[in-house]
Amino acid sequence: MFTQAIVRKPCKAMLDGLTEADMGLPDFTLACIQHEDYIAALIECGLKVTILPSLEEYPDSCFVEDVALLTPHCAILTHPGATSRRGEVQHIQSSVQQFYPNLEQITLPGHVEAGDIMMVGSHFYIGLSDRTNSQGAEQLIAILNTHNSTGSMVEMSELLHLKTGLSYLEDNNLLTFGEMNSHPDFAQFNRIEIDADESYAANSVWINGTVLVPKGFPKALKAIQQLGYKTREIAMSEFQKLDGGLSCLSLRF
Repeated sequence: MFTQAIVRKPCKAMLDGLTEADMGLPDFTLACIQHEDYIAALIECGLKVTILPSLEEYPDSCFVEDVALLTPHCAILTHPGATSRRGEVQHIQSSVQQFYPNLEQITLPGHVEAGDIMMVGSHFYIGLSDRTNSQGAEQLIAILNTHNSTGSMVEMSELLHLKTGLSYLEDNNLLTFGEMNSHPDFAQFNRIEIDADESYAANSVWINGTVLVPKGFPKALKAIQQLGYKTREIAMSEFQKLDGGLSCLSLRF
C-alpha cells in the first residue's frame, strides 16, 4: 500500500520540453487543469500529496518520477541520461529527505531515469535505454541488494522508457505493449496486451487497488476493468505531447 506521493507543478517552459511525440505544443493552462485532476485522483486513492512548486529553468520537471526511486527500504537519487534534466535532482533532494533521511545516489558514468524502473514486490526490473545505461543499472542493483531487494536489467530497443510499454497492476497482472508483449523477461506474468492504437495506455498506474488510466483509451480501460480493478480515468493529452505518462507525474511510496 502507498501512503504518500510527491508531485511538481508544471511550468510555462514545458512548451520547450523534450519530446519525440510530434503531437504539437502542449497547452499550459489545460496542462495545469489536468495536473490538478491528477492530484485529486491521488488523494482519492488515499495518498497524502506533497505538491512542489514549478521550476521554470527545467521544462520537464513536472515528470518527477525520473529523478528519484522511492522504495519501501531506501530512496535513490538518479542521474538522468537527458543532460537537460540532471539539475532537477538537487531540487527534489530535500523533499525526499523529509521521508528518507539517508539517501543513496547514482553517479557517473552511470545514468538512470526511474521511468525505466518497474517494481514487482522486492524485485526491480531496469530497462536499458538511451536514458539508463548498464553502469547506472549495475550501481542501482548493488544499492538495492544492500536494502533487501534485487534487480535485473531488461534489454529493449523500441521504447523511450521501460514503463512506456509496461505497467504492473499487482496480482501478477502486467499491461504490455510492443516489444514487451513477447519479452522473455516477463513470461511468468499474465500479460494484457495493449493495442498499438492505444499504446499510451500501457502506462497506467496501480494505487491501493485502483488503476489510474489515461482518458480516451476505451479498449485498454475495458481490459483493465475486466480484471476486476476499480479504475479512474485522467485526461493526459498535454503531457502525452511531451512523452510523459501517468507514472511520470508522481513519486509514490
